[in-house]
Amino acid sequence: MPTLTLYHNPRCSKSREALSLLESRRINVTLHRYLDDPLDREQLASLARRLGDDAPQMLRRDESEWRQMGIDDPTLAQILDAIAAHPRLLQRPIVDDGEYAVIGRPPQAVLQLI
Repeated sequence: MPTLTLYHNPRCSKSREALSLLESRRINVTLHRYLDDPLDREQLASLARRLGDDAPQMLRRDESEWRQMGIDDPTLAQILDAIAAHPRLLQRPIVDDGEYAVIGRPPQAVLQLI
């Protein structure tokens, strides 16, 4: 099985739980701490393609940065621009095998890729 990338925020309980689920199954995981190493617009677009229909869910709409933008029905381009400008808006956790990605809400959803 290839190594999975976990877009991770260690302060998030859901992200820690997803990591624990993967590690308990001895899955090779590379952590990408996206707040310390933000994804650029191109990387976000690539991740959105791997998320497929779930791409709009990669935005954390409850964060103050998003509410201040005042956009009710964002396009994918607006979502990607917002996350590129404010990495905290990226939903967590997301697990990515390089071909497909899954949002770990609930954390057990990350097991879809194994």
